[in-house]
Amino acid sequence: MTVTVRTLTEGDVVDSAGNLDALFAPTSIAVVGASSSAGKLGSVMLAAINRGKSGSVTSVGINPKGEGDGFETSLAAATSTHGRAIDLAVMCIPAVATPDAIREAADCGVRAALICSGGFAEAGPEGSRLQEELRTIVDSTGIRLLGPNTSGFFRPAILSVSFVPTVEYIRPGPVAVVAASGGMNHALSFLLSESGVGVGLGVGLGNSVDVTSVDVLRYLHRDETVRAIALHVESIDDGEALLAAVRDVSADKPIVAIVVGKADVSAFSESHTGALATSWRTTRALLAEAGAVVVGSEHELVDALAVLSRTRLPALQDPGIGLVTAQAGPGLMILDDLLAGGVRVPPLAEQTTSALAELLPPMTFQSNPVDTGRPGATFGRVLDVASADGGIDALAVYALAEPDVIDLAAVVGESSALATVPVVLGIGGPSQVTAASTVRAAELGVPVRSSPTSLAAGVRALVQDSRVRFLHGVDAETAAPVLRIALPADEATAKDALDELGFATPKRHVCSSRDGAHAALAALQAPVAVKILDAAVLHKTDIGGVHLGVRTADDLDRALDALDGIGAAAYLLEEMADSGVDLFLGVRRDTVFGPIVVAGVGGTAAEAIGDVTIKSGRVTPTGAAAMLEELQFAPVLDGWRGGPTLDRKQFARHAVTLAQCLQSHPEIQEIEINPFRLTSAGLIALDAVIVPAAENSAGDQT
Repeated sequence: MTVTVRTLTEGDVVDSAGNLDALFAPTSIAVVGASSSAGKLGSVMLAAINRGKSGSVTSVGINPKGEGDGFETSLAAATSTHGRAIDLAVMCIPAVATPDAIREAADCGVRAALICSGGFAEAGPEGSRLQEELRTIVDSTGIRLLGPNTSGFFRPAILSVSFVPTVEYIRPGPVAVVAASGGMNHALSFLLSESGVGVGLGVGLGNSVDVTSVDVLRYLHRDETVRAIALHVESIDDGEALLAAVRDVSADKPIVAIVVGKADVSAFSESHTGALATSWRTTRALLAEAGAVVVGSEHELVDALAVLSRTRLPALQDPGIGLVTAQAGPGLMILDDLLAGGVRVPPLAEQTTSALAELLPPMTFQSNPVDTGRPGATFGRVLDVASADGGIDALAVYALAEPDVIDLAAVVGESSALATVPVVLGIGGPSQVTAASTVRAAELGVPVRSSPTSLAAGVRALVQDSRVRFLHGVDAETAAPVLRIALPADEATAKDALDELGFATPKRHVCSSRDGAHAALAALQAPVAVKILDAAVLHKTDIGGVHLGVRTADDLDRALDALDGIGAAAYLLEEMADSGVDLFLGVRRDTVFGPIVVAGVGGTAAEAIGDVTIKSGRVTPTGAAAMLEELQFAPVLDGWRGGPTLDRKQFARHAVTLAQCLQSHPEIQEIEINPFRLTSAGLIALDAVIVPAAENSAGDQT
């Protein structure tokens, strides 16, 4: 058989989203580095493939010595024997030998490769050189490559290309796992399986020299056997591509994401906006905005997927959850967890409570939650009545297992509730007792959790998934504003730009001399703020560049003396705003995700407090209006103790305007307003910074 060398030329197109069937659904596999010697990586991998494959997949070991049946001396020989190109080559050889092996595989027409070995970018300069060599081969040939430094992937009951032997115990099911590391792919898959949630595809990306989470998400979008996706994130190269994939896929299939790196802080920009947007915080916020349900632990991930792989709410602004419990104590825990997570548990209509009163003993709680006291004969009718309430969009049901009294799964299946709203069931008790009901519920498509906390976590995920899809569908895009601004910009120039964008700013004068400053003081309404005016100084307060409450000529001279002492070439005098609540609002270009919006508690303590909310540069007016509700500080914005009340729509207009402005001005790196004071008259920008992009900067920022 003649082997044709496969090299891409100009005009050839490689689908970067990738039809990855050759990788994840191969009909033929070659293990390079396979051996008949037990314990070696290649022999373990070949044995795992042979043990975990369906009958439609052929496999062969590649070893220069041949070593008998099931082995070939080279990929070229294996291709000749097979009669056509091999779909997938699995590399179980040292890092230094891998680039040549990948090049040989591409020359033989192999469409995909998986590299198990480490020793690449994670191992230092020589490893990085080897990894770049792999990237060059991929770019020139079009072969798809998973890894290096990965334990592989598996499709339970279909194919296992993983050297972890216990993969065979993972039950098949509708959830896919896309993990940054092979170890987390297996760890999450084991947890999902043991929790009764089966896995359809589990992928460990490793170093992602070619195949990334974006590629796999888009592949899974087309996979009809997968109903929900677990996404494990460590680091991101192309944040905008990842967010686009999450937006597209989550519109049809729920994605539950867990992000590693809480203690990792990205390089700060000079502004508060950059300092408060750490990589972990930004990644979580933007994934959630894009449509993922973001969780804080692997157990929350399992709870979320247990629910979302079986049921999903329509896109709703604020779904109402009905809670029916047969025991008050667990019901109180569930209620507390839901309310703390921002889930709405509305009171039931009078008609509903009247109907419940006819079904339940008088001492039970008959609003929301509904406490039946015990799971009695009327439990199913209680579910019917509660689910029919107009304010209820989904039903959470919890009871301890009492099989002699009631079969909860059977009752749910026989009630009209299941045809009315999504139902999430919690059954407490020993697995020997609850197993039958859990299986029966699964047959009905009803998710089951085993504890109050797990039930609440699953319901929170159901609500979060619904809310974000609602936000995606309510706003139309508007034209981005264009500024006339010279960079670098000092505070006065920045505020002139904000005026142009429709922001309120203080009345002010720019002064280049002391005489001019005294004339400005006479023209402005005292008291005034006197500041150093210098585009290179971003944090004026830190160097004594701001003097407040200036009323008299003597006050002004003292302030000017202090500013002259720090080298002020010009002064800014402006009227002081009324007292109020200080926020900050900023937009910046994140190195991973592109333009982002950051808002939170303002003033000089902004970084110390760190109460912030983050959205992408694509934030919609509805999303921007809701973003401040994520702050612990949020109640202060609603007339706290007679204070001013924030107009959310006004704030949203300003946030979207800044985001769009940054999109249309590549020469700008950051725009920040801090303080952005909320007064009885509305929002006013008391300080503003515009930072030029590096190529437009006149020098280092102070």
